[in-house]
Amino acid sequence: MCFQPLKILNSAYLFIQSETFSLKLIHILNSLQFTESSSSVYKREYTSKNELKEILSFLHSEGISLHTYPASISRQNTPVFYKDQTLYTIYNHTFHEGILHIITSGDLESHLQPIVHLQSSELYGFESLLRDMSGQYSPYQLFDTAQKTNLHSFLDKRAREVAIKSRGSLVPKGIKSFINFLPSTIYSPEHCLEHTFKLVEKHKVSPDDLVFEVVESEKIEDIDHLLNIFQVYRKNGMKVALDDVGSGFATLETLKLLQPDYAKIDRAYISYCDQSKEKENFLKEIVAIGNEYGISILAEGIERKEELEFSRDLGIQYGQGYYIEKPSLSPLLLKQINMKLQVTS
Repeated sequence: MCFQPLKILNSAYLFIQSETFSLKLIHILNSLQFTESSSSVYKREYTSKNELKEILSFLHSEGISLHTYPASISRQNTPVFYKDQTLYTIYNHTFHEGILHIITSGDLESHLQPIVHLQSSELYGFESLLRDMSGQYSPYQLFDTAQKTNLHSFLDKRAREVAIKSRGSLVPKGIKSFINFLPSTIYSPEHCLEHTFKLVEKHKVSPDDLVFEVVESEKIEDIDHLLNIFQVYRKNGMKVALDDVGSGFATLETLKLLQPDYAKIDRAYISYCDQSKEKENFLKEIVAIGNEYGISILAEGIERKEELEFSRDLGIQYGQGYYIEKPSLSPLLLKQINMKLQVTS
């Protein structure tokens, strides 16, 4: 996680758009001590969260922009003024209390999905996928709410923490761990990734066993910034991956520019790839790029035996998907995975 510094505009207003603000706001909201919220149009005193929800719901239903609507909240007679996106942030904090509790309390765990070598059917690694322990919320809900409440950097850090800790206790040396990260939360790689590197050392994880991959939800707009992040990971002995190649911003041209250690093909090109000449040609092109630039290629979303065999025959080195094994908290033992693949292949 990397905290953005607070920007003081003047003595009366704090312009805060970081997880620091969000964590403080959660504490304020949980205190149930709202005394005033005012603007040039509305002035209202609150005594409970329900009353706050009512006015925010009214503003939202009336189509009033919560992004720019000015407001102030005071707690215990000590006013703290928020400007610009505050009401929008408060709205999301107030209406997503359950998810925010999961994010901030640390009730998170890492589910592991096996990645296999397609030629030998041997286990190569696991992708670490963040889940809430209650199973009540999907990963999308967690990260979407974190984004809306300025906690995406906070959650991104927690995801890396959970993945590295679980790897230290569950995954033996020599087996790779693929861990997602959000480039937008890492404004200074040397500084922001320092905590991650300390965790790796603390849990006695071999850096060479870690692969950090750009998640599919991120827009790749600043190639130079992402290259800088890749460089810092590699300098510390780790590998990097580009996820969902062929989808959105992860184009073949981007792949050539970034030249990651691994390229994970978007599952849309793997699904029924054995029945589509267009998909076959696309996969052949990725394999050719991988051979030219020294990039290992991985097929995601393998759900049929035919997809596994077709990907393997095209020269794709690695694969993962429900056909191989679903993500789980306690994945199959290594020998069981190998035996399963040998039986079904």
